[in-house]
Amino acid sequence: MFRAILIDKNEQGYGASLTMLDDTRLPDSDVTVDVAYSTLNYKDGLAITGKAPVVRRFPMVPGIDLAGVVQSSSHPRYKPGDKVLLNGWGVGETHWGGLAQRARLKGDWLIPVPDAFSLKQAMAIGTAGYTAMLCILALERHGVRPDQGEIVVTGASGGVGSVAVAVLSKLGYEVVAVTGRTEEEPYLKGLGASHVLSREDFSSPGKPLGKERWAGAIDTVGSHTLANICATMRYRGVVTACGLAAGMDLPATVAPFILRNVTLAGIDSVMCPRDDRIQAWARLATDLDVRKLDSICKEVGLADAIDLATQLLEGKIRGRLVVDVNR
Repeated sequence: MFRAILIDKNEQGYGASLTMLDDTRLPDSDVTVDVAYSTLNYKDGLAITGKAPVVRRFPMVPGIDLAGVVQSSSHPRYKPGDKVLLNGWGVGETHWGGLAQRARLKGDWLIPVPDAFSLKQAMAIGTAGYTAMLCILALERHGVRPDQGEIVVTGASGGVGSVAVAVLSKLGYEVVAVTGRTEEEPYLKGLGASHVLSREDFSSPGKPLGKERWAGAIDTVGSHTLANICATMRYRGVVTACGLAAGMDLPATVAPFILRNVTLAGIDSVMCPRDDRIQAWARLATDLDVRKLDSICKEVGLADAIDLATQLLEGKIRGRLVVDVNR
């Protein structure tokens, strides 16, 4: 038996509860993992609250992240005792996820935990930090260098933004953090931001083109914020887009793309190929100051995750929520 958060939908409605499950309930797959830590991400908040149709099958154990130790395996890459992590692949949406003490998963979805990180640290980074690293790799591929100017990070006090600020600053970039919680300025400057701006400066409809400022951008917000970022990019600037906290729309014009040669690069972490995941986590192991993880993450118990899901969606959570599934 193991503890898990279970989401179900029936004639009584939609709901998430903490429950005990038998191992026979686990889905079929080739690797069974004793989970040590999971996380609470924006998508998990949507799944637990039912605010968006994230869950595609019922009943469902949410949790798009997990880190733990292999209990049993018929996959050639893994053996009992191996430390592994998982991000995405539809886990917590179509396949039981990490907000449980045990998970059964496809070995092809797993990667080894880098030696630089403990299991808890791997989840302090989680999908958010791995996504941030994918954004940074995209900026580098498009030739954005520290000497070219400021990099703007929106949603900077969230999980993706926090890790992005920390890594970019260590790599020598001048980082401008945009947040809806300007009281978090000391936190963001502690991570390495040189300036902190209010999201109100970006959240209203803007002009097709504004004053050139940014050499690169990591946007987690979408909608008017993304449109305004694109409109204020420097010539040949690069914008990476990985979130939609403000909406799925993009009320922009083609002006930045055809007059300033701006690149808009979409970033997907869910179905990202394994080799790219390995690269991202290897770079996190060298380019993220693990000492900053203590300020980025807060540890909670499995029983806390359901109540915290609503707070997360309301933008009241700073950084990362790491879930110790054994408490």
